Amino acid sequence: MLSARDQSAIRERLADLQQPVVIKFFEASLGCATCPEIRSLLRQVAELSDQLTLEIHNLYVDEEEAKTYGVDRVPALVLTDGSRKDYGVRFYGAPSGYEFATLLDGIRMLSSGDSGLSPATKARLAQLAKPVDLKVFVTPTCPYCPAAVRLAHRFAMESPLITASMVEATEFPDWATRFNVYGVPKTVINDSEACSLEGAVPEDVLLEQVLAVQA
Repeated sequence: MLSARDQSAIRERLADLQQPVVIKFFEASLGCATCPEIRSLLRQVAELSDQLTLEIHNLYVDEEEAKTYGVDRVPALVLTDGSRKDYGVRFYGAPSGYEFATLLDGIRMLSSGDSGLSPATKARLAQLAKPVDLKVFVTPTCPYCPAAVRLAHRFAMESPLITASMVEATEFPDWATRFNVYGVPKTVINDSEACSLEGAVPEDVLLEQVLAVQA
């Protein structure tokens, strides 16, 4: 799936990974048309760095593993560190098109152990008292979507109370319909359309919305 040129560029981008990263891919034998393609892509990516490990799980056969990471639909990717610690970084659907770069960015972030958020944002996220779920709806051809996904993933990396998921809207039409996703990126907070943001918003805007749902 990846040309020799692509592989060379990806290998270079992953050359400075500081710590091991595990890509946990959840699939199903039936009802998941894109699972074989994603599995093949992830295998190629994992081969491009000694710091990457790919683990493939069947949603139904490995039911306990799926429950451990809160995965209840496929295709799904969870990024963890080498100890399999869950930082709440998720991908639902194929990380293709513009979102492939988001996958690489997520790997680099997990490997560095640093969310890259400002000190002020880190301090305020440390004050969270309730869980926060962020779903960022995207499509592969949306050039503005990666920025929204990266920011949500950074929030998840920073706070153990935040889970952030990229959701490929066309692969999960039930979710897209439920949250009235007519344009992307759209970030839905705690499964409430009333607490949603459209567009790739700045760090401070997402922070204020996350803090608002704590009230």
